[in-house]
Amino acid sequence: MEQEQFNPRTDLSALTEAVNNIRAVLGKIIVGQKQVIDFLIIGLLADGHILIEGVPGVAKTLSAKLLAKAIKANFSRVQFTPDLMPSDVLGTPIFNTKTGDFEFRKGPIFGNIILVDEINRAPAKTQSALFEVMEERQITIDGKTYQMDEPFMVLATQNPIEQEGTYRLPEAQLDRFLFKIDVKYPSLEEETAILTAQHALINKDLLNDVEPILSIDQILAARKVIRSLHVEPNLLDFIAKIVSETRNNPSLYLGASPRASLAIVHSAKALAAMQNRDFITPDDIITVAIPVLAHRILLSPEKEMEGLTTTDIVQQIIKKIEVPR
Repeated sequence: MEQEQFNPRTDLSALTEAVNNIRAVLGKIIVGQKQVIDFLIIGLLADGHILIEGVPGVAKTLSAKLLAKAIKANFSRVQFTPDLMPSDVLGTPIFNTKTGDFEFRKGPIFGNIILVDEINRAPAKTQSALFEVMEERQITIDGKTYQMDEPFMVLATQNPIEQEGTYRLPEAQLDRFLFKIDVKYPSLEEETAILTAQHALINKDLLNDVEPILSIDQILAARKVIRSLHVEPNLLDFIAKIVSETRNNPSLYLGASPRASLAIVHSAKALAAMQNRDFITPDDIITVAIPVLAHRILLSPEKEMEGLTTTDIVQQIIKKIEVPR
């Protein structure tokens, strides 16, 4: 994701500067997760939700909190547990003894950046409460519809191990996430840097020192510009071929939906804008294809037994399709 130098037809300098500032602020606290930070920013600019997966202690929750701190917006957090009810997330009507009427008390889902910690800890009933709000940016309670304020972004975390007491996310819910980001262990050098930095700042809380970089109006304006970026017809065809191949690949039991094609377009545009370009390239598409597709497809039982992953299959698909010139 190195920035390229040229003069775009659309002025993206303010956006690029803001993105670089967010990268710098997050990079001071989160060591070695540059790709994770970039995908979080892409998700914000592309108006998508993100699922963050990784073992405990690799800064999944911290990354989400830092992104929220870098934006002048309302942030709320929900810890999913096995006894969590849909009303604990969405809200519930409360009887007002003074007026004699029911009043709706909003739940934590009402915000701009929503952190859902350990989303797979809650049962299916509670997970399904997110279906409508993630797709349509609204909830319906007792026949009345409540709209979410823009921007609205769900950042959900989950642990790939310790599966006892967890509930696998249904495909319909996974499809609503723009990206699934896999957060890896840091390298030896990165872990040394983490220890050094934390030791030097033992009496300082950097999280509280993070100042907002982007306002809500700036985010909405940036999204409008990003949606207008140019995409060559041959690149749209390239995206369609990748997604279509997931539906015809013998290694896959379930292919990606048209929502995945749109997700690749939107996220590739956001990535291009972050690099001060007003058009997308094949490299942009290839960069976002794995985090967009890997969680939306299912391996056939035979390939799963062979130890392959959905990421392996997406890489194979991309390699066999001719890249546009």
